[in-house]
Amino acid sequence: MHPPLAILPVTDAALWEAARALRHRVFVEEQACPPEEEWDAYDWPTDQGRTCRHLLGFEGERPAAVCRWRPVEAAGETWAKLERFAVAPEARGHGYGRAMVEAALADARREGHTRFMLYAQDHLRGFYGTWGFQASGDVFWDVGIPHVKMTLEG
Repeated sequence: MHPPLAILPVTDAALWEAARALRHRVFVEEQACPPEEEWDAYDWPTDQGRTCRHLLGFEGERPAAVCRWRPVEAAGETWAKLERFAVAPEARGHGYGRAMVEAALADARREGHTRFMLYAQDHLRGFYGTWGFQASGDVFWDVGIPHVKMTLEG
């Protein structure tokens, strides 16, 4: 049995480096996402948690999962946009992705958000659907991978 995931907010450069390394491994190396598409102004050190909240999950001492969320304006409403979910290959199959989604939703709800959106890789549509996320619009391609916009209210 694997230990429960200890999920921490990324609040300093050391935690950011661990989160960055995990995202690089999953998105850039494994999924062949161009680095210039992976990193943006919402990442550390540019943002430093001012507008974007990064969460890092540890399996024991090892970083095992990562995600982030940030408030966005869409159709005149404020939404919490959940993004950059990644689980280390050796940590998959233990519910860590589920734990990260639940942590991001709970964190955003604590900040008062009741509307959520994400751009899911299309093969994960059913995974996010377990929380009630519903597809909104057509499948689109991002960095060579089919995605679908999904939303949840409540």
